[in-house]
Amino acid sequence: MVKKAYHLYFGCKIGDQDKRWAPHICCNTCATNLRQWLNRKRKSMPFAVPMIWKEPTDHTSNCYFCMVPPVGKGVSKKKKWTVHYPNIPSAIDPVPHGEGLLVLDAPESFSLESEEEEDETSGPESSMSQDPHFLPSSSSEPLLITQGELNDLVRDLELPKSKAERLGSRLQQWNLLAGDVRVSMFRDCQKDLVPFFFMEDDLVACNNIDGVMAALNIVHAPDEWRLFIDSSKMSLKAVLLHNGNVLPSIPVGHAVHRKETYDNMKQLLRCINYDQHQWQLCGDLKVVALLLGLQTGYTKYCYFLCEWDSRARDSHYIKKDWPLRQSLEPGRKSVQHPPLVESRKILLPSLHIKLGLMMNFVKAIDKTQAAFKYLRGKFPRLSEAKIKEGVFVGPHIHELLRDDAFDHALRGKEKTARKAFQLVAINFPRNNNADNCRLLVENLL
Repeated sequence: MVKKAYHLYFGCKIGDQDKRWAPHICCNTCATNLRQWLNRKRKSMPFAVPMIWKEPTDHTSNCYFCMVPPVGKGVSKKKKWTVHYPNIPSAIDPVPHGEGLLVLDAPESFSLESEEEEDETSGPESSMSQDPHFLPSSSSEPLLITQGELNDLVRDLELPKSKAERLGSRLQQWNLLAGDVRVSMFRDCQKDLVPFFFMEDDLVACNNIDGVMAALNIVHAPDEWRLFIDSSKMSLKAVLLHNGNVLPSIPVGHAVHRKETYDNMKQLLRCINYDQHQWQLCGDLKVVALLLGLQTGYTKYCYFLCEWDSRARDSHYIKKDWPLRQSLEPGRKSVQHPPLVESRKILLPSLHIKLGLMMNFVKAIDKTQAAFKYLRGKFPRLSEAKIKEGVFVGPHIHELLRDDAFDHALRGKEKTARKAFQLVAINFPRNNNADNCRLLVENLL
């Protein structure tokens, strides 16, 4: 009934339901208003033209779902009126009734037949009535798929190489591909990028960043990119990330069964010609320590910005101003090697900042109170040792920030500290920080 009322009131059908970016849920208010209008219990809807959705082009300036926080995830129902809803090309605001947009009366009779039956009975005449520029095809021959259309289909279906080649082979078998379409291209679709990479020992690196950018139709400006380096138990990898995440990430280095060591970092930076581009770098604190030649582990002076004494536990959380680190000289202040990059080029990822704040917050909670017991019950898969040390991941932090029951379990200073941490995590750091982010951070400290 809602789909039928939508079609009769706005003159268009609900479409693009096979796309990810299209909303698949109708709010209760609009559904109720449409039903009441169709049953002649309501005169009109608040607007004559509904909200128009299109495919977003990026996640920073043209994605409605990334720019508007959902209610219940950082925004309470009482404060949802403070949310600013943007009018962007991928989500155009509704248009109210006015001149030329009159209120329509509900039909006296209607049938709730399915969309498929309507399309079959309407035929080409209904399509011509909807679109005045529609011209029916004069030929009954099937439309042959070109190489570009096949590539777009493979990308939309997110198919790997093997399945993409199988799809192309089946379409070719059914004579649905144009004569110049090559199915075997999916086997070596990376051949245009292979000349820009080389292998040294077991490290695969890109020694021509400008060439890769040109092949991807991207203008390379080093100040618009940052180099992210990370490692797991299985591999060491380096990726170029665009500031603002408008452009896709570009892998520039990969090595299997390599650990995070000073020598491996030095070889990686040399192979990708870091001295030539001088990108800003980001990574966890262990990667930062290796890049700046610091000793890893539980050392005395383990920070690269100041001479923080990690063994002076009596001064932690009391002393705020520590002497700045003036130089990185091997043999002094836990410095083992000459730094590979400049300290001013280092960026701390926002997730690692949240992880550190969350760790300190949980470690300070009274272990005998209800708040700590609530954490043990909320995350049963985490061991008690990890919960005591505050070892959480990003999804755990986001879940706790939205949990009102955890807020009720806190008392006194713990509740005040949690509120301060919540404000900092929501408003800073992110692509668009709040205007009072500096005040929020000072209040947290």
